[in-house]
Amino acid sequence: MDSTRLALLKADLASQKMSIDRVFTFLQSRAQNLDPDNIEKLESVAYQIHNFYGSVEELLKIVATHFENNISDSSKWHSLLLKRMTQPVQDIRPSFLSMESYELLNALRAFRHFFRHAYGVSLDFHQLEANLERALKLKSLLDQETEKFLCQLS
Repeated sequence: MDSTRLALLKADLASQKMSIDRVFTFLQSRAQNLDPDNIEKLESVAYQIHNFYGSVEELLKIVATHFENNISDSSKWHSLLLKRMTQPVQDIRPSFLSMESYELLNALRAFRHFFRHAYGVSLDFHQLEANLERALKLKSLLDQETEKFLCQLS
């Protein structure tokens, strides 16, 4: 990859990483003293998990659009994007996500879908707690994998 394209990709990823970091800070703040009886706090944490997933998905879209593998607007593009990012593309780019990150993201994708489309349904505290743990675990993996991806391109 030429140095100009690499610099542009790094700048785009750095900008999106700042958004991810900001959302993650909100998530950590809202998740303190999580109480199953505090519905407003549960909803706030669910919203921040939703935002965290969306900001990570946007990071993956930057990678996908920068290289060859744009994802069409099919109804399954969210899951296709995640799968695609686990695969290296020979002579073009290394994989971006590990299988562990993929599994965490796929579970968060399902939670995001539930959150966006389950009107009038109460949040299950244990489900929310499990997805919070997934998000917390994913953040450190994502930081490492983004750095590794950029090093492999250099």
